[in-house]
Amino acid sequence: MMDPRYRGLESGEIPVVARPGGPEIRVIAGEVDGARGPVLEIVTDPVYLDVTIPARGTFFHSEGPGRTVFAYIIEGKGFFDDRREPYSFGVEGARYFDLGGEVAIGPGNVVLYGEGDRVGITAGGEGVRFLFVSGRPIREPVAWYGPIVMNTQEELKVAFREYRDGTFIKYRGPREGHQDPEKEQI
Repeated sequence: MMDPRYRGLESGEIPVVARPGGPEIRVIAGEVDGARGPVLEIVTDPVYLDVTIPARGTFFHSEGPGRTVFAYIIEGKGFFDDRREPYSFGVEGARYFDLGGEVAIGPGNVVLYGEGDRVGITAGGEGVRFLFVSGRPIREPVAWYGPIVMNTQEELKVAFREYRDGTFIKYRGPREGHQDPEKEQI
């Protein structure tokens, strides 16, 4: 429960890392090959990458222990396990009940990796684009419905009642050591 913040981004603010013969990585949060994303000071210390891999190219990335790691496929198809073992990670989405289908995963699916995994992702013949996200778990109960996420069902009820009443967004003024939010760049 913290004051709401907004950080708008222009495309030109997002550094792009192009690895030789491989992926193009737009670094929104976190750091890749010395390029640091413009989104900073987030409690969960996220890494948020927009990765495009050309046909049959490969992307490798490691995250340390204590982090949740997932990829959301936007377009194309790819192999999200360098061993190409279909049961080595969880998949949510259109392929959820596809037991024994092809190992390449396409748009609309989420691949959930284990804690602190090193991922190796290889694009299929048409290339693949995905969001790669990791962060420290908040280790709190989670209750959600639609766009609102709280800790309990009771908090959800209160939040939706406040949303309907127009009192959901609460701003208590600038925090100590922070500028006016109209001038603050977060």
